Amino acid sequence: MAKVITRRRLLLGIAAGSLLAGCDNPATAFFLRGMGRWNQKFEEFLFSPKRLAAAPPVDDLTPDNHFPSYFISDTMPFPPENWALKVGGLVAHPMTFSLDQLKRMPRTDLRLRHHCVEGWSAVAAWSGVRVSEIARLVGVGSSANYVEFRSFDSGYWSSWDLASATHPQTILAYGMNGHPLHPDHGAPLRLYSAVKLGYKTVKYLTEVNFLPDPTGGYWENQGYEWFAGV
Repeated sequence: MAKVITRRRLLLGIAAGSLLAGCDNPATAFFLRGMGRWNQKFEEFLFSPKRLAAAPPVDDLTPDNHFPSYFISDTMPFPPENWALKVGGLVAHPMTFSLDQLKRMPRTDLRLRHHCVEGWSAVAAWSGVRVSEIARLVGVGSSANYVEFRSFDSGYWSSWDLASATHPQTILAYGMNGHPLHPDHGAPLRLYSAVKLGYKTVKYLTEVNFLPDPTGGYWENQGYEWFAGV
C-alpha cells in the first residue's frame, strides 16, 4: 500500500535532501530558511482556535515507564524550595501561584497523543488548568500577542503565539495518567498542548510571561521551527 505524502513528510524529505547536498552551501541555506518561513505561514493558516484534537482510545495509553522523558540539565531537575509559578508581563495583575492554588482552579483533563520532532509518539492523560484561565485571572493586555514559558531546567524556555497558548487544549499540567507528575516528566508543573510538537511543551515551569514579541526558545534559537504546530 502506498504511503500518504503528508505536508510534514514532504517538507522533511525536501530538507533532508538539501542537507545531503551540504548545509554549508549558501543556496541550500537560503532554500531551507525560505522553506521554514513558508512552513510556519502555512501552519499558522491551518491553525484554528476552535479545532480540537480527538482523544485516542483509553487502550492506547502508553505505560508511564514507556513514555520517553527528557531534560537538558546534567541531572534530573527538582523544584526549588517554596516553588511557585510567577505570571507577569503585559498583564493588569501580575500574580504568583502555588501548586495548591492551581489545583483549586477549574480542572481540565485531556487524553492526547504526544508528537516528538524525532518521529515517535505516545499517548497520556493529562490534568491541569487551562492557560486561558490563567490569562483571564491576570488580565492580559491588548498588546500581548505572545506568551513565554520559562523553566528551572537549565534555563529552558519557549515562546508561543497567544492563540495557541490559549487554545482550549493547552494546559498547565500537574497530573499525568491519574497521578501527580513525576520528576522525569516535569514535576511539579509543565505545559502541555494538543496543538504543538513536544519540544514546545516546556517542563519544570517557573514563569509565564505575556509579551508583545516572541522571544525564541531553547531549541528554536538553534534552528528548530518556531511555530511547530501539529
